[in-house]
Amino acid sequence: MPDNIRMSFKPAQDRSDSDDYPNSYYHASRNKSVELTPLDGSRRADVCIIGGGYTGLSSALHLAERGYDVVLLEARKPGWGASGRNGGQLCSGQRKDQIALKEMVGTDSARQFWELSEAAKNLSKQLISEHNIDCDLKPGIAHPNHKPGFAQETEKYVEFLQREYDYRQIEYLGREAMTELVGSDTYFGGSLDIGAAHLHPLNYALGIADAAAAAGAHLYQSTIVEGYEEGSPNRILTNKGVVEADAIVLACNGYLGKLDRRVSGKIMPINNFVIATEPLSEAQLKEINPRDVAIADSRFVVNYYRLSADKRMLFGGGENYRQNFPSDIAGFVRKPMLQVYPQLAGSRIDYAWGGALAVTLNRMPHFGRLGKHNTYYAQGYSGQGVAMATLAGKLIAEAIAGEAENFDLFGSIPTRDFPGGDLLRWPGLVLGMSYYALRDRF
Repeated sequence: MPDNIRMSFKPAQDRSDSDDYPNSYYHASRNKSVELTPLDGSRRADVCIIGGGYTGLSSALHLAERGYDVVLLEARKPGWGASGRNGGQLCSGQRKDQIALKEMVGTDSARQFWELSEAAKNLSKQLISEHNIDCDLKPGIAHPNHKPGFAQETEKYVEFLQREYDYRQIEYLGREAMTELVGSDTYFGGSLDIGAAHLHPLNYALGIADAAAAAGAHLYQSTIVEGYEEGSPNRILTNKGVVEADAIVLACNGYLGKLDRRVSGKIMPINNFVIATEPLSEAQLKEINPRDVAIADSRFVVNYYRLSADKRMLFGGGENYRQNFPSDIAGFVRKPMLQVYPQLAGSRIDYAWGGALAVTLNRMPHFGRLGKHNTYYAQGYSGQGVAMATLAGKLIAEAIAGEAENFDLFGSIPTRDFPGGDLLRWPGLVLGMSYYALRDRF
């Protein structure tokens, strides 16, 4: 196959005949429906975006606002992948903490990454306000520690953020205060970050899609990219027609598959799972989460959870590294939920779902450009993509417009391939992840 032709591949766990959203709580509680048509025939554009999650939708919005003629191609529907299924946490910082980043890239670059993470949170909040996106935005994420030594490290890290970055929206909580905050005595302290937030991820994605369309972007659903040819112009080949564009944006993340093997080996798609209980009583709510914050604990396989607007427990826990989801997702996730909240043993599980996200070896986002003909990509948010993928779209738009400083900062981080690339990475990942999951237990 010539080097300039790329062919596509869809992850096995999400192959189905239906393009509709999976049966999640988020789908059941979405407050709007963004109805798009498939591509029909040939189309010329300045930029063609492949993927309709946060990265692609934000790219479309910010490029259209700059006056570019933009086409976005989504294989299913906007927000169908991880952008519409995740834990809804709008996090501070990068996935790698600032102390580790300082050691990795130096003091000045670490500060730039912190400032960009703050810009990411602020951008999401700005878009929600500016475009009147109804997505249940609420302040606060707690990070409880499941081991005493981790709590001591967290206390030092909170002091570091306050001292080095003057970040005063975070505080350290001892064991008693954390127990009161999260309604569980399984933790040994941790932090509370009021500058972080949580939201309804699918409604957020659909709100950005509406804003992008209103700005003039052309969004198409049910349009599968089968490959593309880099050239002048680039040609994007789909099951519904062909798009010619001066620039391409790969915004596929965990659903990239083998569409471009120059970057697919840099990320590993992993499956994560969430359940939603029946609505809880006021007494239960007061006991388990009196301040209505989101929570993400210190386990390697993170437990992340929060309350929905209609008072359900949304609990994410457990992951697998296979091509298929567990046959009983509800039972799979209910087990870690009851380890934290045994008092929810009698609560009915109304929804259970999963989705694929992408991680990198260094847990930093992977940005860059390919070839000589303007192919941009952003991927590998490692579970912290709500804010960072939204920012990625804005940085891609800036880079295409010739303002690439912040985009290139992310691109300057060395990102190694997973051992074996995208062909043999699964066995190594399963071995490594299983080790850390086992370490969580002891």
